Amino acid sequence: MTAIPMTSFPCDPLKGVAEVPGDKSISHRSLILGAMAVGETRITGLLEGEDVLDTARAMRAFGAEVIDHGDGSWSVHGVGVGGFAEPDQVINCGNSGTGVRLIMGAMATCPITATFTGDASLNGRPMARVTDPLALFGTQAIGRDGGRLPMTIVGAHDPVPVRYEVPMPSAQVKSAVLLAGLNAPGKTVVIEREATRDHTERMLAGFGAEITVEDGESGRVITLTGRPELRPLDIAVPRDPSSAAFPVCAALLVPGSDVLVPGIGLNPTRAGLFTTLREMGADLTYENERTEGGEPVADLRARFSPDMVGIEVPPARAASMIDEYPVLSVVAAYATGVTMMAGVKELRVKESDRIAAMADGLRACGVSVEDGDDWWSVTGMGPGNVPGGATCASHLDHRIAMAFMILGMAAQKPVSLDDGSPIATSFPVFEPLMAGLGAQLRRNNR
Repeated sequence: MTAIPMTSFPCDPLKGVAEVPGDKSISHRSLILGAMAVGETRITGLLEGEDVLDTARAMRAFGAEVIDHGDGSWSVHGVGVGGFAEPDQVINCGNSGTGVRLIMGAMATCPITATFTGDASLNGRPMARVTDPLALFGTQAIGRDGGRLPMTIVGAHDPVPVRYEVPMPSAQVKSAVLLAGLNAPGKTVVIEREATRDHTERMLAGFGAEITVEDGESGRVITLTGRPELRPLDIAVPRDPSSAAFPVCAALLVPGSDVLVPGIGLNPTRAGLFTTLREMGADLTYENERTEGGEPVADLRARFSPDMVGIEVPPARAASMIDEYPVLSVVAAYATGVTMMAGVKELRVKESDRIAAMADGLRACGVSVEDGDDWWSVTGMGPGNVPGGATCASHLDHRIAMAFMILGMAAQKPVSLDDGSPIATSFPVFEPLMAGLGAQLRRNNR
């Protein structure tokens, strides 16, 4: 992508309704499981960011018919479990760690070979956390030093079921193993000591897979019976809580703001940020709570919250808000006192080293940050007291880029960004949506 330098200026109160895009995690899974079902899966509200579009292209390459009907409505004519065809070309997953790891899992027990690559950020991220458990099925992986992309996956010709305990909280690893287990005979068992987002388990059940989830002494035990015939579904994708985090947090920080963010998925494995914000004293309420497509949903109302205080975020909550720590650190900068975030080593291997990226940018904007391998803390300066005035690096990371744009909306001086182009991977309407609420964002190359 061509770099897009951007600047966020201090702004007047944010007002209005922020209709954020569909959930990225559910969008990826809808396309992949739709491609593994028999018949036509219809999807509405699909996130049409670059990450998800790359997954749609990948499913076409594996033989599924994927049709864009416009306005977030898509259909997938699946090829059945184990029915993936060998792709003719390299599968480019762009910036999406979720996409590449889930797709690797889905094809790992098919008797085919596929090569995967991505952008500079994705090609620098470790894949062994997925390829190691996939090898237990009989899959082979040949990649660059350190288990990095580009990488060729040779699917298992005679896959065997596995029992695997996930060594770190990771929905991507868990999901990759479950998707691989679909085409292995017998029962595949995944054990996770800490619960992570459970969209894969919910969706597998919806598609007709035989799957059970139990809490045992060793943690959460998920058992999947292999080789089902998945039935097609009609899926309404709820709006993404990770995207909702940005207008919500902006409203909490900009004096006089009052923003409604409707239809947000509040799956308990995803809603840790909103719980944390309320513990800090945020004026954040849930309205019109309901269930849609098996997922809890509510409208979020966020108002300016000048009395927020720093807290110690429980490490056990990290899995439910791992993508939201960058914007939480921005909120912490405007709170009073210290916000401590521990148990977050996963942030070191996301699209960027998110702890280092946020720490460097916050310090450049006058905020005190301390960090270690598995923790970091931000000392808040109180409402309106962050100096700002720096240019921060996005490190090809969409969440880092958007977090710094939120920082600038309440700072004393504008905050600039070296490259805002990664925002399109997950939140392609971020700029017009925030501008519609009253934010002052400018692309510096115009």
